Amino acid sequence: MSSAPAELEQPEVADADPLEAADRPWTTVVWNDPVNLMSYVTYVFQTYFGYPRSKAEKLMMDVHQRGKASVSTGSREEMERDVSAMHGYGLWATLQHD
Repeated sequence: MSSAPAELEQPEVADADPLEAADRPWTTVVWNDPVNLMSYVTYVFQTYFGYPRSKAEKLMMDVHQRGKASVSTGSREEMERDVSAMHGYGLWATLQHD
């Protein structure tokens, strides 16, 4: 008596491919706070990121009106550096997967 190997159903994997997830960029998010002036936040975005005044003001208004703004994207290491820099300027910032 011979038995053929039984075919097993492969479960569907809901998680994304780890390599694909590693390719997703990270983002630096600056949050609104009751301390810093809008002009200062604009200055920081221009000084640190090199953004033109119009882009820096738009991001500052997102922070002010929406409570947060994504100000840069890149690798995790780059975003950790940007978050640290924002903290150095006295801004509240975090990083997250985009």
